[in-house]
Amino acid sequence: MLDETTFNLEIRKFLKTFGVNAQREIEQAVRSKIRAGGLTGEESLVARVVLELEGADLSYEQKGTIALS
Repeated sequence: MLDETTFNLEIRKFLKTFGVNAQREIEQAVRSKIRAGGLTGEESLVARVVLELEGADLSYEQKGTIALS
C-alpha cells in the first residue's frame, strides 16, 4: 500500500536535489560559454527538461526561458 507521507517526502527530496544540481550545471555552462565568447550575457536561452519515471510510464516535458540580463 502506498504511504502518502513517504511518497511525498521522496518526491520533494528528488526535486530538491535535481533543482540544486540543475542550477549549478546551468550556471557553469552559461559562464563557460560567455568566457569562450559564444554568448554575450544579453541573451535569453530556451531551457527544456524531460522527466521520465520508469515503471510508471511517465514522460513529462517542461520548457521555459532563462534571461541572462
